[in-house]
This record gives sequence, C-alpha cells and structure tokens, in this order.
Amino acid sequence: MPDSPSTALVELRNLSFGYNERVILDAVSLTIPRGKVTALMGASGGGKTTILRLIGGQNRAQKGELRLYGSDGFEDVGTMNQTELYAARRRMGMLFQFGALFPDLSVFENVAFPLREHSNLPDKLIRDIVLMKLNAVGLRGAFDLMPSEVSGGMARRVALARAIALDPELILYDEPFSGLDPISLGTAARLIRDLNDSMGLTSVFVSHELEQTFAIADHVVILANGRVATEGTPEHVRRSTDPLVAQYVNADPDGPVRFHYPGPSINDDFSGSAPTAARQAAWWGRA
Repeated sequence: MPDSPSTALVELRNLSFGYNERVILDAVSLTIPRGKVTALMGASGGGKTTILRLIGGQNRAQKGELRLYGSDGFEDVGTMNQTELYAARRRMGMLFQFGALFPDLSVFENVAFPLREHSNLPDKLIRDIVLMKLNAVGLRGAFDLMPSEVSGGMARRVALARAIALDPELILYDEPFSGLDPISLGTAARLIRDLNDSMGLTSVFVSHELEQTFAIADHVVILANGRVATEGTPEHVRRSTDPLVAQYVNADPDGPVRFHYPGPSINDDFSGSAPTAARQAAWWGRA
C-alpha cells in the first residue's frame, strides 16, 4: 500500500449504469470507507445489487468511474483487463443471496474451493484454514455435511466461511438476511459485525431489514430513483426529513414510492379507451 493509504477503499465518481433504456444509477458519487460496515438500502430496483456487481467487475460503468484503492492508489475497475480484474477479485469475498453453495460438494469442500482454485497450498494447510474459517462461523463440527443436510441459516454461514477463505480485505454481501428466521438473522448480523472488526475488513451489504442493519452498520446509504437519497450514520438516516427516506424508514405504504405502477386512469382502462386498447392489443400480440 502507498505510504498514506486512503480512508476510502471504493469510490463511485459520477457513475451511470442502466439496462437498455432503463437507468439504474444516474451520475452517482459515493464513498465506501475503509474498515467500516456500509449498508446499501432503498426500494427494490434502486441499484443496490448493481453496485455490488460493478465493484466486482461483473458490470462495467457506462459513464463515470468505479475506483478501487490498491497498491498504486486508486484504479478504475471498469478499465481493468481480465488479469487485473482477477487480481482485484482476490481481494474481495462475496456472499451471494441464499449462499449459492455447490450442492455436490461437502461443507468442507465448499469452503476449500477458493483455496484450491487460487492457491497452491498443500492439503494439510488447506485443511487447517478451512477448519479455522468454519470455526469462525460456528460450524467446524459440520464440516462433513452436505448442503442439503444444513439449514438455510447454516448454509449462509458456510457461504460466509467460503467468502473469507482467502482473507479478503473487502466482503460484499447480497441480502445476507433474506429468508432467515429471527435467530439466524441475529446470528448473521453479529457475524458480519464481528468478522469485520476482528479481521480488519471493509464490508458492504445490501439489506431491506432495518432493525438489524441499523444495529451493525457504521454507514448507511439510501438509494432511490437512480441517485443517493441520503447517507450517513444510522441515526442521521433515521432523522432525515426527505419524504422518500422517511417513507422507507417508517415503512409507509404510500408516498414518493407509489403502490400503483404508473398508467392510465382506472376509468380509461375499463371504458375501452383507445390508448389502453392499443396497449393491450400490442401486449397480446407479443404473448
């Protein structure tokens, strides 16, 4: 690392990205601080998982930059070649939604996979590392089970052990609390916080679970309409007077984010008006 490392590990600078004509992120600028737990929140479709994909290089920014701090300072992930991108990914761990374990590999072999793929370590050392990582998530005793033999919460913890197998400095979590019971959810949240602090990590996670997210996050970012609606400490976000943020934090059913998808009035739809009839005819033509 340079003599004066940046306090930021990842920076988005005027970054834009979309799918065809649909804009997901519109000139977003955002800093992810080193050594902290950052939560990406907001309504579905707001670009949270897209940011994780951009950090990992699965997607490339259409405008602007996504910069990762490395040995030579900041580097734009979007301009990296395949070799540079693979090297950058070795500095990251990824916890996919619902774990994404290999179903035909045991718990042990799932965690050993990145070590076998990215290192030439001897089997004895791989064994010790895998057991250490499983111990960190409380599952050393389950090393010989298959994914079909563990619960959803346990599978998520196995996936977390796999994500930290290579001792990354940055871990990305895609909705780590989704589908978990209250006990498993609390366990997962505590692990994210404890591993971040004990291993000196930087963690970025996508979440819709307000209580646990605000309990463990240092930095919360609310995304909406392709932009950053607000960001700061959990307490700062709770106090926001922005109508969209207030609707999200208070779980209000209506507000800037509407219940109904934009369209003609209900009278037009049921009266057979020309615009609605034309749209329905076009839809049936595609079906």
